[in-house]
Amino acid sequence: MQEQSLQSRQLYHMTIFTQCFSPCGKYIAAANNYGQIAIFSLVSALSPEANESSRLPIYCFKGCKEGAIYCLTSTDTFLISAGEGDICAWKWSDIHNKAPKIIWSLSLPKKGVFTNPEVNSMVVDKQEQATRLLAGGGDNDIHIWNMENGQLENSLQGHEDYVHSICLKNNGRECVSASEDGTVRIWDARSSSEAVHILEPHKTPMCGRPEMGKWVGCVAMDHGDDWLICGGGPKLSTWHLRSLTPTATFDTPGSCQNFVMYHEENVISGGMKPCVNHWYVNGDLKSQVPTTSSSIYNIAVNTVLDQLRVLSVVGNSCKIDVCTNFGYKAFSLKFVPS
Repeated sequence: MQEQSLQSRQLYHMTIFTQCFSPCGKYIAAANNYGQIAIFSLVSALSPEANESSRLPIYCFKGCKEGAIYCLTSTDTFLISAGEGDICAWKWSDIHNKAPKIIWSLSLPKKGVFTNPEVNSMVVDKQEQATRLLAGGGDNDIHIWNMENGQLENSLQGHEDYVHSICLKNNGRECVSASEDGTVRIWDARSSSEAVHILEPHKTPMCGRPEMGKWVGCVAMDHGDDWLICGGGPKLSTWHLRSLTPTATFDTPGSCQNFVMYHEENVISGGMKPCVNHWYVNGDLKSQVPTTSSSIYNIAVNTVLDQLRVLSVVGNSCKIDVCTNFGYKAFSLKFVPS
């Protein structure tokens, strides 16, 4: 009875911060505030014979000793998790065999005896010469490791508060970061010098919302690297990178955006309201899709397999909403630890 009661409380208070699809596109991994990672089968969940059990995890494991996991990313071989504690890599083949073990781990450089900063955002930069992992978080810096040998190659320093989100630009030669300090910084990822450009959306009249704060929680680049979109306390806004000026805003009254992405010719975002926003690039709202979570932290699109092409949404709920047609929620997966 006590165990059932504990599980019920955990489900009620669960927040799923992050998710990613497997390299084959047949599975989705999600991680929560308890440091648990759950694996779901999209093939089973999308089957015409699917029932409630088809939409439960096929496997769960502990990915963090203590605390939450805030970000997941993937390579062809590894599922990589990070949050409180070390960055950890798990082989997908071991996960499929339900025998995951940490293959390698990385630690953020310590700035003091009592510091143990969290990782809020990660991205993999795969190049012909080497594959690099970039991570930003609670120590205000972006760290870059060579994934072949585990060596820390570079640390980009300049933010005055923690980093919420990072993405790549110019085929990995540049990194873009969004921070609690109210800035978006564009860095030369090959140099340890200061940021090449600094954007401050909260100081721009068309973007600023003083009542919401100056923090920038999400950032993304368009496929041509000509446009940047960011938001948080300030309005979600697109910036033309040649002129470094905002060109359009995406109005979400009373709602800060936690996540944004370019998808095909549109923009998709989510934040502090129970819906996914689909936008035209000029800032006009195309549609809003209601969600189970009242706050959205991550949105992902499976682009690996056309027959399993879905949009999935995670936030402050134990349920992962799945949209087969991006205009409505088809069903929800339920993160119930096994």
